[in-house]
Amino acid sequence: MVHIRKLIKQNFKRAFYITAIISNFCLVILLCNLTLSSHAQNATPPSVNIGDMAPPLRVREWIKGTPVQQFEKGKVYVVEFWATWCKPCIAAMPHLSTLAAKYKDRVTILGIDIYEQKSTSLAKVKAFVDSMGHQMNYHVAIQDSDFMAVEWMDASGYRGIPSSFVVNAEGRLAWIGHPKDLEKILPKIVNNTWDTKDALNKRNLAQYLEKLNDSVYYELYKFMDDRLKPGDLGQPDSILLTINKIIKSEPNLRYAPVIVYNTFSSLLKTNQQMALEFGHLAIVKPSYDDEPAYRQIIGAIEEYSDKLNLSTEIYQLGAEAYQAYIDQIPYPEIVNTPKLYHKMATLYWRANEQSKAIETEQKAIEKLKGKKDFSKTDLAAFEAQLQQYKNK
Repeated sequence: MVHIRKLIKQNFKRAFYITAIISNFCLVILLCNLTLSSHAQNATPPSVNIGDMAPPLRVREWIKGTPVQQFEKGKVYVVEFWATWCKPCIAAMPHLSTLAAKYKDRVTILGIDIYEQKSTSLAKVKAFVDSMGHQMNYHVAIQDSDFMAVEWMDASGYRGIPSSFVVNAEGRLAWIGHPKDLEKILPKIVNNTWDTKDALNKRNLAQYLEKLNDSVYYELYKFMDDRLKPGDLGQPDSILLTINKIIKSEPNLRYAPVIVYNTFSSLLKTNQQMALEFGHLAIVKPSYDDEPAYRQIIGAIEEYSDKLNLSTEIYQLGAEAYQAYIDQIPYPEIVNTPKLYHKMATLYWRANEQSKAIETEQKAIEKLKGKKDFSKTDLAAFEAQLQQYKNK
């Protein structure tokens, strides 16, 4: 970058030419990588993956349930990583307890506490577990040093908690993912109908596509609009052209988050009918993470609602995307669903759907009142919005 800046000062045209060459070269490299690596493994594959023997257990202390020293052949285990500060982890605990009861004598669920803050003592962890009672009705331990975090989480490349690792009857890792998916995974593993090789291939492909998705952003960035310049809409045609080249090399990226957002937002600027058609597909077609790009469609509509003259059908699509997103939230109790419904009502209003706007705003108010210690400021804002809808 320093070299190019010097060139700009010396000779603007020459610098521009060099920059263009570098840019095109980067795109060529990206497309070559896509072509050569299609359906390939990550450049740096995890050292622990599905199909491998499970790493050993190493805990500081078992604080609930009978201690488990090692994995026994012939038994299935779920190793669940959590922390006292992790709200999604806490929300998953009652569901894990239900699974523990459902698969009693067939599956052993182990909750391993990791990533705790240094100020959180063992006594505090024990107190937390005691306070959960039957909502955390399975074996619970706290990790010894950082062994479990390093040898399981880091080694597998899985990011964030809650996370679940299923160990099959052979002592091998059969699945790695979010605990919300255990209900559909466990029956197959318990009944020996789970295809471990297929699960491994899907996980490797998903990780590979995730990295490509991140790379695509940097290639498209130079064509994006500058938000500091009012009225600037970037170069949507260049974005669509680049995306078409990328998708041609790797079709599995078609509904990846970065691709969806930039395709949809570019079509909003150039052809809203095509944007509508693409958007309807994007909210039902899952990406590499098995989740459609609801949020990318919503984000683009809200980003450009005051910058473009969007059609009522586009706002209708946004409201549908909000509902689809809400429907798949695994633990709605920890999500601000009232605010989501409030925003959905706004989109219905812009779509000239008065009755749906009123109905959705009423639902937002109902959900808000159902929460403990809800914000009275939010309630006042929601009620004022509802009145506006009714007064039309």
